[in-house]
Amino acid sequence: MNIWGRILQWARWEVCITAPRRDRCVICVAPHTSNLDFFLGLAAYRSLGRKANFLMKEFWFFFPLKYLLTSLGGIPVPRKRTGVSLTDKITEMFKSDSYINLAVTPEGTRSANSRWHTGFLYIASGAGVPVQLGIIDYRDRRIIIKDEFVPTGDIENDLSEVKAYYARWKNSARYPEQFEL
Repeated sequence: MNIWGRILQWARWEVCITAPRRDRCVICVAPHTSNLDFFLGLAAYRSLGRKANFLMKEFWFFFPLKYLLTSLGGIPVPRKRTGVSLTDKITEMFKSDSYINLAVTPEGTRSANSRWHTGFLYIASGAGVPVQLGIIDYRDRRIIIKDEFVPTGDIENDLSEVKAYYARWKNSARYPEQFEL
């Protein structure tokens, strides 16, 4: 067991990741109601010897923190829109890199938000990769990734199916009142 697994074991968290190990996939993580979600997800994935990239507000990529975040797999999300969309840029990364597991929180915030971002579905569909469905279950102290979803390209319908999957996990959020579908 590596240091990540020992930290989780010490904190009495269980890693329940049974989805197939993939070289390329998107990992959708919900509910996302606490900053602690990031550390738990990172530790769980690293405890299995896997590395995941993640999207984070560009604000956090300042010296010297940017070096740590980048080494952990962080991809800054710019506040201002530039010529190339971030979704297109990441879809191209999937096409050119042999290994990329991208963790995203479609809520985009830790506050209650029923308008989920759909970029993760566009990325997975455009790159032809599955979406693994991850849960940080505070109620039972488990980090779970067991199911996969293959996007059809019908983003509205795909998002409805993903939200339906997460509906049963509402009370597993650290702050259930902040999780909206």
